[in-house]
Amino acid sequence: MRGCVVDLIRLSDGDNSFRVRVLGRRMAGVLPMHDLLDAEVLIESGFVSGRLDLGLSPDDLEGWSRALDVLAAGGDARWMDDGRSPEIRIQPFDREHETAVVHIEDVARSDISVVLPLCLEDGWIDDQRKLLQLVRREWPSEVLQTSPGAYEWRR
Repeated sequence: MRGCVVDLIRLSDGDNSFRVRVLGRRMAGVLPMHDLLDAEVLIESGFVSGRLDLGLSPDDLEGWSRALDVLAAGGDARWMDDGRSPEIRIQPFDREHETAVVHIEDVARSDISVVLPLCLEDGWIDDQRKLLQLVRREWPSEVLQTSPGAYEWRR
């Protein structure tokens, strides 16, 4: 079931762009898969463009929230670095490029990595928090794990 499409991450400087776009629930109405979201990673630049399918869980959304906290404090953030692919690393400032940089590594499937420098405007982290809130409003977590392997609908 695919309704609206919402960006979870949208980083662009006009020349280079990195997005994670949520497409909808993977298996709406089916426990325990209801809260899993289908998504895609989109990379565009004058040199390379690419698309990669991605699955997101509620834990992944929480992980993105924590990554935004790290970025807001000036640190480098890693997201989805749990062995699944792709791993996304964001540096708010990279000395070599003198700007923010996004590293995308798809070790599990294609073994391709991309380094994408982005000149981001002030307030970009707040913009990403708003996108996260929008995704959570559109697809709220509706499944509760009551014990290992046992699920029920949230009330």
